[in-house]
Amino acid sequence: MNFIIVFISLLSLVSAIHYEPNWKSIDSRPLPKWYDEAKVGIFIHFGVFSVPSYVDEWFWDWWLLRPNQQIINFMKKHYSPSFTYPEFGPQFTAEWFNANQWAKLFERSGAKYVVLTTKHHEGFTLWPSKFSFTWNSVDIGPKRDIVGELEHAVRAHGLRFGTYHSLMEWFHPLYLKEKGSKWKTDLFVRTKIRPEMEELVNTYKPDIVWSDGDAEAPDTYWNSTDFLAWLYNESPVKDHVVVNDRWGIGTHGKHGGFHNSADRYNPGVIQKHKWESAITIDRHSWGFRREATLTDYLTIDQLLFQLVSAVSCGGNILINVGPRKDGTISPIFQERLTQLGDWLALNGEGIYSSKPWTTCQNDTSTKDIWYTSKPEMNSVYGFVLNWPTTDSIHFGCLKIEQIQSVQLFGSNEIINFNANGNGIDVHMPRWTPDQPIKHCPTFKFIVK
Repeated sequence: MNFIIVFISLLSLVSAIHYEPNWKSIDSRPLPKWYDEAKVGIFIHFGVFSVPSYVDEWFWDWWLLRPNQQIINFMKKHYSPSFTYPEFGPQFTAEWFNANQWAKLFERSGAKYVVLTTKHHEGFTLWPSKFSFTWNSVDIGPKRDIVGELEHAVRAHGLRFGTYHSLMEWFHPLYLKEKGSKWKTDLFVRTKIRPEMEELVNTYKPDIVWSDGDAEAPDTYWNSTDFLAWLYNESPVKDHVVVNDRWGIGTHGKHGGFHNSADRYNPGVIQKHKWESAITIDRHSWGFRREATLTDYLTIDQLLFQLVSAVSCGGNILINVGPRKDGTISPIFQERLTQLGDWLALNGEGIYSSKPWTTCQNDTSTKDIWYTSKPEMNSVYGFVLNWPTTDSIHFGCLKIEQIQSVQLFGSNEIINFNANGNGIDVHMPRWTPDQPIKHCPTFKFIVK
């Protein structure tokens, strides 16, 4: 009985924590445990930019703000001189968008959370926002609440749901006016961005609020800490929501629940703060590109390198796909996610809920082997990125006196090992084509 009273008292104390609208207070909030345990997420870039589907999702910016000759030539060749970017809106049809099919694919990939671009820098919202009248997916284009449909489907498949939201809007008149005045007024934030973000949170209750706004204006203009104080103190997701670090110029890598820093960030060493690597399967774009060739896409081995190297160093990975304007996901993306899911089904024990092995993250001589650990299980996991060309693999970070046993996921054979220099040699079992080990063989070491 006394234990129950103490436990309830502790819960009351935690729920009574009040966060002030300053970075010291905001950054003191503990990261909800679920996020670190999840490790793998899916990012989706879907919007009006999916209509031209050329070069990348910054198409409007490259066309008019920072002219790119490739895009200028594209527009001259295919559209009349009077054509404007908003005319792409009705062509964003999403007629084949099936939220359940998407969610099923993402579950199949082994991901534990999904983050959708609910609004990119073009300002078009994928939900019927009261603050984006006539420039949203219900008023024009699909005539559907994309966010709502996907949120429901993703959660029905047991995954967590996150919302990417751009603070910037390239061509919103108020934003352009305040940008021109060097952010001396914040009417755009007070009348558009802040109520829009609260509407998004209150309506869809995201597990992740993934902000993108560190390119032009400071966090003081966006009043970011005030929004985050509301999110942590009063919002319906205050107890489990996580946020990233892009809340104004200079905030990335410094503030927020987890750090993204730069796109495709992967430092290769343990960081002091929880971080996430947001990467693209298409090496050059977050949105779908019709001109992409097969060599533009990561192979499954390259994707697995990004995954295991990030997790070994304490990071999560957010893997991006860009659907077509009709709402279909290209077979190349489907194949990569399915391959990833097959690998995680076999080797996920070493990924999910793992911790960095503080002794060693990778064998530095080759960077072919990366490690994670589960101290509570006395286990260390070694991920061999390159398929061995001999019948043994050298693990330079392990010592013979540490090892009690070795297991190769996907094999039932006894794994033999012996000392070799400062490390150990592990002998590969006989391999046949019908075995499930296709990429990145993973070993589990029970250590003393």
